[in-house]
Amino acid sequence: MSEIEKVYESGLATTADRPIKDPGIEPHRVRMTDKDEKAARNAERAVSVMFLVSIVGAIVAVWGFFAFPIIDGDLSATRNNTFWMGVGMALSLLGIGFGAVHWAKTLMPDHEVAEDRHIARSSDEARAQALEIIKLADGESGFTRRKLIRRTLYGALAFFPIPAVVIFGDLGPTVGDTLKHTMWKKGTRLTKDPTGIPIKASEVTIGSVFHVIPEGLKELDHEVKLNEKAKAAVLLVRVNPGELKEDPAKKDWSYDGIVAYSKICTHVGCPVALYEQHTHHLLCPCHQSTFDLADHCKVIFGPASRPLPQLPITVDAEGYLVAQSDFLEPVGPTFWDIRK
Repeated sequence: MSEIEKVYESGLATTADRPIKDPGIEPHRVRMTDKDEKAARNAERAVSVMFLVSIVGAIVAVWGFFAFPIIDGDLSATRNNTFWMGVGMALSLLGIGFGAVHWAKTLMPDHEVAEDRHIARSSDEARAQALEIIKLADGESGFTRRKLIRRTLYGALAFFPIPAVVIFGDLGPTVGDTLKHTMWKKGTRLTKDPTGIPIKASEVTIGSVFHVIPEGLKELDHEVKLNEKAKAAVLLVRVNPGELKEDPAKKDWSYDGIVAYSKICTHVGCPVALYEQHTHHLLCPCHQSTFDLADHCKVIFGPASRPLPQLPITVDAEGYLVAQSDFLEPVGPTFWDIRK
């Protein structure tokens, strides 16, 4: 009697603890497509038809998008748009999915294989063998040989993303260069947000922070106001002029230590609203991008890729702070600059 059997006989282990015998691999069942070339050709045609259905589905989705444009207040147009786009996209995705599954079940090799584990990195010889296996799998799957499947699959893969491209391309209005310009222009007064009261330079003390909008913004219609504010919001801060590291070319962009920078973070557009007076750092609360206000709002930490744009300012004859011009570079996230 072996040592293991003695343990079981002694009662220290039960039959439930006995190792399960490896059942091995079930006998391979030959498919009809393995022994009948006509059945294989029929399966190939079926797979190709499913891929063609995917192509048709993508076309239907795009057609539905343009044939039934969504109109404000017209629920039937919305229903038709979503119905045809939904049907088309479902056909496009299901056609590829069903086609791939049917291809695998009927035409690709279905032999079960068991392999022993090996060390993580294979030898150069094993890697060379792996390449040979890939080539063998390509031959067995018929991907290279079965041109009809291959071509319809290419077509399905090329067409099914098109509805998504159309949808995403229509998520917002055609903006053109509207993101390149804001309401700021020469002579526009800086006003407090949200009251719209103009700000005099004498009101801005060292260390104080003002959230600023262009004069006239408050009087716009609600939707227009929000869109314009999203681009034109500014943070106004006064520091000791001796602490500013000003570029000689931009020295007249500030006024007696008062500087104005875009409030829209150049990472993803969150409002930069936290100012640390001791370090002159501006912090975006969303992803912790940090900008050095005293040094052209350069990025000193976080994911933002460029400094906050500076608004050139001065004072008018009455002592009110006014803009010298619009921002001279695009505001907001870098991805807004669609020409880059």
